[in-house]
Amino acid sequence: MERKPGASAGSGGNTTMNEPGSDPRTLLRLLHYLLPYRGRLIGAGLALLVAAGGVLLLGQGLRLVVDHGFAERDAALLDRALLGTLVVVSILAAASALRYYLVTWIGERLAADLRTDVFHHLLDLEPDFFERNGAGEIQSRLTADTTVLQNLFGSSVSVAIRNGFMLCGALILMFVTSPWLAALVVIGIPLTVLPILRFGRRVRRLSRSSQDRVAELGSFAGEVLHGIRTAQAFGHEDEARSRYRDRVEQAFDAAVERIRQRAWLTGVALLVVFVAVGVVLWLGGRDVLAGRMSAGELSAFVFYAVLAAGAVAAMAEVAGEVLRASGAAERLMELMDARPAIAAPPRPRRLSEPVRGEIRFRDVRFAYPARPASPALDDFHLALHPGERVALVGPSGAGKSTVLQLLLRFHDPQRGNITFDGHDLRDLDPLELRRHLGLVAQDPVLFSGTAAENIRYGNPAATAAEVHTAARDAHALDFITGLPRGMDTPLGPGGVQLSGGQRQRIAIARAILRNPAVLLLDEATSSLDTESERMVQQALDRLMAHRTSLVIAHRISTVTGADRILVLDRGRTVAVGSHADLYRSDALYRRLAHLQLTEPSAGNGEPVTA
Repeated sequence: MERKPGASAGSGGNTTMNEPGSDPRTLLRLLHYLLPYRGRLIGAGLALLVAAGGVLLLGQGLRLVVDHGFAERDAALLDRALLGTLVVVSILAAASALRYYLVTWIGERLAADLRTDVFHHLLDLEPDFFERNGAGEIQSRLTADTTVLQNLFGSSVSVAIRNGFMLCGALILMFVTSPWLAALVVIGIPLTVLPILRFGRRVRRLSRSSQDRVAELGSFAGEVLHGIRTAQAFGHEDEARSRYRDRVEQAFDAAVERIRQRAWLTGVALLVVFVAVGVVLWLGGRDVLAGRMSAGELSAFVFYAVLAAGAVAAMAEVAGEVLRASGAAERLMELMDARPAIAAPPRPRRLSEPVRGEIRFRDVRFAYPARPASPALDDFHLALHPGERVALVGPSGAGKSTVLQLLLRFHDPQRGNITFDGHDLRDLDPLELRRHLGLVAQDPVLFSGTAAENIRYGNPAATAAEVHTAARDAHALDFITGLPRGMDTPLGPGGVQLSGGQRQRIAIARAILRNPAVLLLDEATSSLDTESERMVQQALDRLMAHRTSLVIAHRISTVTGADRILVLDRGRTVAVGSHADLYRSDALYRRLAHLQLTEPSAGNGEPVTA
């Protein structure tokens, strides 16, 4: 996503995410996550030094075995040398196991702490942030990018330090053993590593391409399977099979090209390494024949040369991982740096108890950031008195849902103000404000969990009896008790096992359990059949009694009992009154009523929804 840094719209302070870079310095910002675990870091460092030192010591053991065990035909010395080597290997193995455990633990702990901090911070950001940046993209950063950093700090950094230490040690010991051969190796290492790195970069690029193709394959399959009813209803099976087969072949072709280059890499690496070892053996062998070095020294030298070359190649691989991880760190830091546009003031005002639920909109103008020139509300006024029931009606796009979003303080208006019990919403802590508001949305959101857990979302401290009562009052108890495990039945992601009307009744039970001072209903009965709507409306009537209620409705019949009805059009209030008054005096209201399936009501000849 390419966006200008610091771009803002609407109420200001909105943050968008930039295209990530690959500056390794970004990783330094993560170091404070390691400080609480400095004891484990020190332990891992000591284990790393012991393990690397043990590998280097093996070369000297090899020299002793060859020079004194084999050349001098001393069986006792050979036994002692091999026993000493076994002791070194045992210590090396124990230190390596300890290093692996500690370093991997640190990587997992860093990823866990980072995921927790980022998620906690995301919950403070306004919904508009996720609409601008994409919830899927943010979710990917929260999971995939933290995994990249986990691999870096839990493996790659340790590998780089270990190989750096072994490279230095191997070079020192090579110069001690044979300075002129060591100089040749120092010159030759880049010549042997460069072709490997060249093929390695190509393999990494092809690996990413192959992974992208597989990801596209999974995304397409998930999309089709998620919409399987639509695919089958439109007879789209053959088209889906064809498109999936094309993606499978693309993924296969990318994998074959990666395998081909990996095969070349393996062949070239083996050829280069063994040619280099052969050259060292040939030159060193001549020195052995000339008496300038012993066979054991040559064996140790070759051992160290192979260690040095392997260390350089490993460090080069880690360099690529560092660049990749720095991009992941920058993406995560962008999330952490995003400042919420909607936040509590330094000294928020407290609402007086008991909360009365008085709401006023004064001269409010609001335009969504994506459409700054087209206000959703303009010169909007509204006053809700404690205990009053007010309904909002109007055509699609009139601004009805925007009123609820501003009241919940998901956005701030660009002009005018909104007060709750006499306090400007900007002076209140949003958490305290929302604690006194209960929302039933047009498309209710249920979460993975049981029916009881979804109802308890309105009040996490509610008892089982209170949950049962809320479900009964929302006329949800009958179908819940019919589920396999009743209240303890998992509903699946998004309540997939329930019908639209059942999900709506769960949401209503959630609002009942919350017992808010102000009830916000966004077409709360839109998904119900006529009989269920009648029962739920009775429950809502009881819930709205003596409680400030703001109701958005598309069905005129659901708002005929409101104390006042506001007719909205293009963000403005065009008429206010009762159902009967508006039907007689307002053309827009009368047209909205006639657009629905109507039948004469008893007595007054006015249409109501059937």
